[in-house]
Amino acid sequence: MSDAATGKYTDPNVMPPIAQAVPLGIQHVLAMFASNVTPAIIVAGAAGFGFGSENADIPAINYMIQMSILFAGIATLIQTIGFGPIGARLPIVQGTSFAFIPLMIPAVAGQGVAGMSGLMGGVVIGGLFHFSLGFIIKRFRFALPPLVTGLIVLMIGLLLIHVGIEYAAGGAGAFNMSKPTWGSGQNWTVAFTVIIVTLVIKFMFKGFLSSAAVLIGMIVGYLVAHFAFGMVDFSKVGFAGNFGAPVPFKFGFEINWGIVLGMCLMAFVSAVETVGDVSGITKGGAGREATDEEITGATFADGLGTAIAGVFGALPNTSFSQNVGLVAMTGVMSRHVVTIGAIFLIICGLSPKLAAYVNTVPFPVLGGGVIVMFGMVASAGINMLSDVNWNKRNMVIFAVSLTMGMGLQQVDKAMKFFGDGNVGKTVDMLLSTGLLPAAVLAIVLNLVLPEEI
Repeated sequence: MSDAATGKYTDPNVMPPIAQAVPLGIQHVLAMFASNVTPAIIVAGAAGFGFGSENADIPAINYMIQMSILFAGIATLIQTIGFGPIGARLPIVQGTSFAFIPLMIPAVAGQGVAGMSGLMGGVVIGGLFHFSLGFIIKRFRFALPPLVTGLIVLMIGLLLIHVGIEYAAGGAGAFNMSKPTWGSGQNWTVAFTVIIVTLVIKFMFKGFLSSAAVLIGMIVGYLVAHFAFGMVDFSKVGFAGNFGAPVPFKFGFEINWGIVLGMCLMAFVSAVETVGDVSGITKGGAGREATDEEITGATFADGLGTAIAGVFGALPNTSFSQNVGLVAMTGVMSRHVVTIGAIFLIICGLSPKLAAYVNTVPFPVLGGGVIVMFGMVASAGINMLSDVNWNKRNMVIFAVSLTMGMGLQQVDKAMKFFGDGNVGKTVDMLLSTGLLPAAVLAIVLNLVLPEEI
């Protein structure tokens, strides 16, 4: 029976009827939209110029949100359409990566908009390094068993959970925490509304609604925050234009070698995540293993999309795992469906007005959403670890890597013997992410420890 007759399209090059392709493409956008704009809001808040911060710079954060949307669309087009060896030519949706947040927060903490120039320099160079991994990534698949990849994904979720709690309580940073409403029942009512609605939609409905459960939960939470508690402020929306073009080096370009090194190391982690996503799409959508060409092309596109995004003031891009699950659920593996979604993202990303509306979302609404999102990231890591043979060797690798990663993230300057100079500051920033030491330890121990201990 043909793909058209069954309603499933296992060939990525086949285009479903347009009446089916357009809503499926928009569904992909809805499934990733909230996750895509959240990192920009978190990073701006950590830097001290985000909405609700003491020194808020509304045009700057609006621009970051706008670029997150625009370059998610552009990076997705690079994946689905491709050119030469670049692009997997699979239905891969790209978006702003959560994985880099543990590195970006200490890199910009309290520096305001001025701190973004060093971050963007790291994003561009890290993206180019990520691109170069495409030449060798297929040779490293042997070093990335579920023990390593599952631990890395679990750590990403665990290290971000505190951000969700802070946002649910009323926002991160000393300025927000000093407000009398921080931690109030009002804030948590809104956050729990998002969580409860998300769970109800996820488990009571199927298809389109289930895939967009987090977004629907945040919309309901937003309405409750606005009409029940008056927490939504539209005063800045009127100053935003309807159209805005991306500006090269909007935040400047500065080379901070600590950030550059961190971004390059995280690029490898992101490449590992992309390998898993490409394999998930081919297995879930077509019942086959990913080819070396698809994995290589996806890695090239990841790096190129990140480098271009950094030039225009956006954050690192990677493949979005929630959309991998959507392909498996719908059975539609057409890359042209995702291309339609990418075009929709690009249209939205050219509107500062839309970014300004996104920026009116209160912290507790975001908190409820990211508690679910970050928790799901951790759950995905646990699911990957379920394939591990839990012998003594693997338990030791997991225990040491997890303990060092979580511990160094929680204890500031634990290795101060590196000194207070540039080297010491760089090492402290890299260690404080937690993710990098955990990933490096897991990879090295897995390669050097004997199979039987």
